[in-house]
Amino acid sequence: MASLLAHHHQQLLGFVQSCNVSDLIFPGIQQLTMPLSSLLLLGACAFQSAFARPASGKRDPHILKRAVDSYIERETPIAWNNLLCNIGGPNGCRVAGAATGVVVASPSKANPDYFYTWTRDAALVFTSVVDSFSHTYNSTLQTNIQNFIASQAKLQGVTNPSGGLSDGAGLGEPKFHVDLTRFNGEWGRPQRDGPPLRAIALIRYAKWLIKNGYESTAKTVVWPVIQNDLAYTAQYWSESGFDLWEEVAGNSFFTVASSHRALVEGAHLAAQLGLECRACTTVAPHVLCYQQTFWNSNGNYINSNLNHGHNRSGKDANSILVSIHNFDPAVGCDAATFQPCSDRALANHKAYVDSFRSVYSINRGISQGRAVAVGRYSEDVYYNGNPWYLAVFAAAEQLYDALYVWKKQGSITITSVSLPFFRDLLPSITTGTYNSRSSTFQSIIDAVQTYADDFMAIAEKYTPSDGSLTEQFDRNTGAPIAAPHLTWSYAAFITAAERRAGIVPEGWSAQYGNTVPSSCSRTLQVAGTYATATATSFPAKQTPKSGAAPAPSPFPTTCKNANEVYVTFHHRAQTQWGQTVKLVGSIPELGSWNTNKAIPLSAVGYTGDSNPLWSITVPLKKGTSFEYKFIKVNSNGSVQWESDPNRSFTPTASGNCPSQTQEASWR
Repeated sequence: MASLLAHHHQQLLGFVQSCNVSDLIFPGIQQLTMPLSSLLLLGACAFQSAFARPASGKRDPHILKRAVDSYIERETPIAWNNLLCNIGGPNGCRVAGAATGVVVASPSKANPDYFYTWTRDAALVFTSVVDSFSHTYNSTLQTNIQNFIASQAKLQGVTNPSGGLSDGAGLGEPKFHVDLTRFNGEWGRPQRDGPPLRAIALIRYAKWLIKNGYESTAKTVVWPVIQNDLAYTAQYWSESGFDLWEEVAGNSFFTVASSHRALVEGAHLAAQLGLECRACTTVAPHVLCYQQTFWNSNGNYINSNLNHGHNRSGKDANSILVSIHNFDPAVGCDAATFQPCSDRALANHKAYVDSFRSVYSINRGISQGRAVAVGRYSEDVYYNGNPWYLAVFAAAEQLYDALYVWKKQGSITITSVSLPFFRDLLPSITTGTYNSRSSTFQSIIDAVQTYADDFMAIAEKYTPSDGSLTEQFDRNTGAPIAAPHLTWSYAAFITAAERRAGIVPEGWSAQYGNTVPSSCSRTLQVAGTYATATATSFPAKQTPKSGAAPAPSPFPTTCKNANEVYVTFHHRAQTQWGQTVKLVGSIPELGSWNTNKAIPLSAVGYTGDSNPLWSITVPLKKGTSFEYKFIKVNSNGSVQWESDPNRSFTPTASGNCPSQTQEASWR
């Protein structure tokens, strides 16, 4: 990496001298900085098409590699500068009016209007930023990370059309104005992937702080923000919501898988901080279990959205994004967590890519086993349905991840599930395990590397001469269209380029959360406790410390507080559309009879009038007696109480992680 950066540094200096520009901000290259206007001049001066190739025919992998090397070398500083230009603060050159630390999806204010901050997009962008920062310290990135965390602490407390912070519901609001005020327009809400993704981004920085001896900052500043998002995830993970494309309501593979990772990684972070996230360890196995139901064994692909009621095949970039964003080299090719080199993930990659081969005109004539332009899903009609840069980069990134693991473990296993993927590249390959000493192993590595690079070459082909990345490129002409300077597009390029270079993020403790339980329930949701994070100032000069890393904390397998009982309330109550059932009682945990603080029950288990099950799990103190009732809340906010007398209960369960269940029906 050092030699690559040195070479890149010399190339840029040559470009600067020939174009008479200076001042570039690029993580990993210290002492070289330039404003964006000069950078774009640099791009216009230096950017040339490096790879002209026919639509079909045999590729020369050496020419392809050099072309992709050149593309990445040119595009990397452009992508970083454009990404930072879309973040409110001192580097936010395109987003005047955005609050400091806020990620603006795109500076475009019309056709389309993307001048908002989306919780999901912002979290994904900052996860990539933190991972890059963790690999190579950069003070500019650190300032942006800290500003982002402070902005999210404020954003969590903004009451919005999805709700407020008291019961966590407001955390499911997908987008806000860039000044951190609520968006009141019609939108697909709630979207439940934002909180777990934001938790993941912040957990990554908290881990860096701990590693470098700043545990107190992680605990007092970062953890309170993370804690709200983890609480939301444990409480609402199985509820329906809009998918990451904001178009269909149902259950999204991307949301479920992101929730699982957040809970597992959150539990481990809590242990490192001397804290506990029992809700994380309790719920995570059930999330992983449900995650397996998205697999379509008939077609060997992920059905990315369940219960959505729309005519889609389910072959969706959603699933490719899961594979790369839940990548953890420590678990190898684990299929349960959908690791990039697992047989299911590779089979899904083929099914997803193949679904676009005959859809776009620009893919015409490209043979099987060659990369093609890909988009969100083949039935897409947004802007007439086009390839997306971030999808093309993701298709490449999954393969780079797989290559990293295969090389690290020194073997490749081909199963009947993944065989069609490999046969596209090596027609005579058969199932089996090939170790690094075999010629077949190297043939597979070379073929997959070339295939991955071919996706990057497609992105290069349709990247304009100034290196700017829009949201999409036209399915017929390849011209960039839709939102200009999409922040997520730049982040997607950066992570794909880093994985290609063998730069991978620290694992997320997947090895502690990849065992699928024999039985599980979507109805297990733990009511959370939420509070506004108020300590949002970071100490100065928290730079890397050599030798500061503490001994790793073990993953929690027991509960620290044996006096906390998880009481699950199962309540059967027939309701009308728009009604919800809530739990309220005499103790603070149940709202102290204040219906505005009542705990909402989930209708995930409601299967009809014969089984109108509402449920919620509430952490309560052992031995504390209380009274309670269930209420129905109408869509207009009016409340209907069940009849007297009050119900009463005293949690008495004992043992490790004690739990009890209360069964009841509406009176």
